[in-house]
Amino acid sequence: MTVDSHSTCVVLKNSADSAAISQMNWKEISERKTKQRQALLDRWPEWKLKQAVVDYVTDVSALPTSQLTPREIEIVHQDATSLVHSMRDRRYTALEVIKAFCHVATIAQGLTNCLTEIMFEDGLKRAAELDRHLEKTGEVVGPLHGLPVSVKDHILVKNYDTSTGYIAWAFNSATKDAVAVDILRKAGAVLYVKTANPQTLLSLETNNNIFGRTCNPFNRTLTSGGSSGGESALIAVHGSPMGIGTDIGGSIRIPAAHMGLYGLKGSVARMPHAGLVGSHDGMDAIIGALGPIATSGRDLSLFCRVMLQYEPWLVEPQLLEIPWKQHVVDGEGIPEKLSIAILWDDGVVGPHPPILDALKRTKDALLAAGHEVIPWIPVDHQNAWDIITKLYFLDGGAEYREILKDDPAVPQSNWILSQVPNNGRPFTVAEIFQLNLARDTFRCKIAAHWNDTRLKTTTGRHVDAILCPVAPTLAPPHDTTQWWGYTSYWNLLDFPAAVFPVGRFKAQGYTPLDISAEYTIPVHARNAVEHSVRAQWDPVIYDNAPVSLQLVGRRLNEEKVLAILRMVEDAFDTSRMVII
Repeated sequence: MTVDSHSTCVVLKNSADSAAISQMNWKEISERKTKQRQALLDRWPEWKLKQAVVDYVTDVSALPTSQLTPREIEIVHQDATSLVHSMRDRRYTALEVIKAFCHVATIAQGLTNCLTEIMFEDGLKRAAELDRHLEKTGEVVGPLHGLPVSVKDHILVKNYDTSTGYIAWAFNSATKDAVAVDILRKAGAVLYVKTANPQTLLSLETNNNIFGRTCNPFNRTLTSGGSSGGESALIAVHGSPMGIGTDIGGSIRIPAAHMGLYGLKGSVARMPHAGLVGSHDGMDAIIGALGPIATSGRDLSLFCRVMLQYEPWLVEPQLLEIPWKQHVVDGEGIPEKLSIAILWDDGVVGPHPPILDALKRTKDALLAAGHEVIPWIPVDHQNAWDIITKLYFLDGGAEYREILKDDPAVPQSNWILSQVPNNGRPFTVAEIFQLNLARDTFRCKIAAHWNDTRLKTTTGRHVDAILCPVAPTLAPPHDTTQWWGYTSYWNLLDFPAAVFPVGRFKAQGYTPLDISAEYTIPVHARNAVEHSVRAQWDPVIYDNAPVSLQLVGRRLNEEKVLAILRMVEDAFDTSRMVII
């Protein structure tokens, strides 16, 4: 096993008793890992939930903070930007901040199964060091001084396991940090937990045979999303103010959307990416992106600004040397009157009614604020899925099948492996050349399509961004995710995209908005996937699920996307948390 193609060396070491572990079956490995995790949590019994919660209680979102003091509640409800300012001003110590988040994380784990590696002891020690430094020098260590940050499991953290959801990779600790983790440490962040990701990573739900399934705290019958589903579940209940996720088909945006959070997938080579463990190391026909999940839009900018402040391109040559342009995020060069295109339906799987409602409400708010809104005509979304699945599986799925030979495939792994093209055969070199050409041709086609929007706007400019669903459903029941097209499409194009919350769905008394003037819903399902997704729609199933949307920009325009996001939120004040 190696780290990804953007790293420079193998940085994992086997456990000292690897010979004994190699003789274990998958159930024994799972039992050992989960017992280790629990033993570490048991060191702080005062952070455990004092009451038992029966399985049929679905909404557990308020319980993780239910035992906090008023001061602790104040701490964990602040976003990352507020917290770093408060610690710099000595309103809070780093130690009391990390204790509050460890307390919430402990309870969150018991309710949602969101954690993998417990690093509380190291976190408490580091926080105390930071407090002493500030007391002695009067200066913070860096721009994230004292900020607790959670880390997705497959991202290397020195001295901690990086099992990545695979039984075969359990008990392999990292000998160095990922580039992003190294920057977090230099910036003064406090690392205290790693969070769950699914078997294969190539999944929009979070479930594996080591730790099991991660649930949605707003409705535990629904998924937390994936592959950064541990991050989203933890952050949603205030167990972390900011976390690191990764995204090659929706794995930051889907979990953020399913939890009512903010998430950013940038273009490839903007954010540091070295030091991730996963399948298909060395494959660069389609590459994932590392990015933040947080509780505010400004925290997305904070993360990116800090990452690039430390010039990661000097240690990761694959990165583009493009410093963060905060002045653009703050609005410089952004037109006062935006032109936004709305994608109502991708032409393959139409969205469920609450998502269409959210698009309608956001459109109305943008128009009321003086912005221009036009339709975005969908282009070849099924073809895009066909291309990207070929790029995911250039080896015909061989590596996944090999790693899973002693690790039974969980349902979503079975589903994605059912999408393997070419009858499971590897593509030849000549075929890979043609696939790369098809990818680049598709990108040129959509760039021209975007350019042509200038013919439809009143300003004569092409649209500034695209507003669209994140998925055709709200967080769905476990093991039922089956259409990635609203997120993977933008991965294929390498466009940056930010997810943001617009409300919470309530089933009682729900009546869909009339959107007939905006979009005509097809009478009949256009394909088997859409038929299945339509059959899923029942308001009761999705009760209490967050409702989110996605804002997409042109390649390498992450700052502009975040600037436009702020303007969209000014038009549609999400602090009201409108009940959809």
